[in-house]
Amino acid sequence: MKRVKSFATEQGGVLYLVGTPIGNLQDMTERAIHTLKEVDFIAAEDTRVTRKLLSHFDIHTPLISYHQHSSKGRMEELIKQLKEGKQIALVSDAGLPGISDPGQELVEAAVREEIRVIPIPGVNAAISALIASGLPTQPFLFIGFLPRNRKERIEELERWKEAKATLLFYESPHRVKSTLKDMTEILGDRKAVLARELTKRHEEWIRGSLTQISSWLDGEEIKGEITLVVEGSAEEESSEKINWWDGISIKEHVEIWVQRGMDRKQAILTVAKERKISKREVYQAIHVK
Repeated sequence: MKRVKSFATEQGGVLYLVGTPIGNLQDMTERAIHTLKEVDFIAAEDTRVTRKLLSHFDIHTPLISYHQHSSKGRMEELIKQLKEGKQIALVSDAGLPGISDPGQELVEAAVREEIRVIPIPGVNAAISALIASGLPTQPFLFIGFLPRNRKERIEELERWKEAKATLLFYESPHRVKSTLKDMTEILGDRKAVLARELTKRHEEWIRGSLTQISSWLDGEEIKGEITLVVEGSAEEESSEKINWWDGISIKEHVEIWVQRGMDRKQAILTVAKERKISKREVYQAIHVK
């Protein structure tokens, strides 16, 4: 167990996690501006994006890049600087750092080294969409971006389909249509909300069922950043759990996953895992003449 008091001492380095606007610059807090002006330097996901923000608020603190393609050496250098007493602010392109960006790894490393990590709160698209969605706000699960590969995306949706919590997703405009169709197939036709361009001039909310939203999108050229809020599972708990594959053979079970885009080997592994049986049993079942 470790106990760290953020403001008990002036000694040692500090990693500040600074929230930035997700579209509307008026959402930048005074504390965030003050912190970015006072630190030794700022580690940014994209220095071009952050430089525009700093220019707007007349902030001249040195800027370095820290993104998903940064080498391990860059993170080690930041940790070294923090251990030497430097004050570093970590920012993402928009919103809170550490959520759907590489900042999480830096935070984990700083915590391991017992370096103070202090959040400077700001706007977050997922939470903003949740509180205005009209769907239950407790409990909720933040999933973030689903995999681009359809097979992997379906596997991820299968993982969360029985959760009773409201589900939060990020999605890009060019993938949202296919994602909604996969959600309908795996999760069923649940209540959902598509929030687009949050805090910006063209902010828009599409509320309905997954199929209704999907149908509406078929006639639209969707643009901008998208957050999806999806109702949690409404299935009642029963003394005997009912699985979606009950009533079908192992061979049919495998074929369904193959039709959804898996190769046969992965489908066999998935069926074995879902049915809690060995791969050998699955192989035997599908090769019965």
